[in-house]
Amino acid sequence: MRIYTRSGDKGTTSLIYGQRVPKNHLRVEAYGTCDEANSMIGLALSFVEKEVDWDEKQTFIEMMHRVQTVLFHVGSELATPEDKEVVWKLKQVHIDELEEQIDNWQTHLPELRNFILPSGSSASAALHSARTIVRRAERMIVGLKEELPDTLVFSYLNRLSDFLFVAARFINLKSNGEERTLNINH
Repeated sequence: MRIYTRSGDKGTTSLIYGQRVPKNHLRVEAYGTCDEANSMIGLALSFVEKEVDWDEKQTFIEMMHRVQTVLFHVGSELATPEDKEVVWKLKQVHIDELEEQIDNWQTHLPELRNFILPSGSSASAALHSARTIVRRAERMIVGLKEELPDTLVFSYLNRLSDFLFVAARFINLKSNGEERTLNINH
């Protein structure tokens, strides 16, 4: 199979079911931003493999792989025209899993008393970057709210950014990375 099709050479791409839209269409921007977040999570995991050594490392990696897979579900919903059926629909269990993991990691972390700066280990910094990319995707999809009335995409992305924030803190803890707090005296 060839990787190139030449069908996008004039600045358009296909949504699911074949509808052609400009490559700067809000749906394309939104699922492209989710893809960017997915790639940044992959980069973070490459650092986790090298930087972190603890018994539950593989469990952490598997959880992140599930998140990467669910981001494809998000992309599927965003790439499906509003009058068509979504093939890979998000489910409440996807959000519940994030919340459960956030609560679990929080029990191991020091209480948050200040804003923290994205810092510490490379894995933590990459997870913070993924978090900010997810926040950008959230801001983009607000413009699609009327086209996505019965979706969990909004809730999932909101929770995912919280999840990535706590994951970044947790990885810093496990990799002995320094968590820097905001110094308001500057």
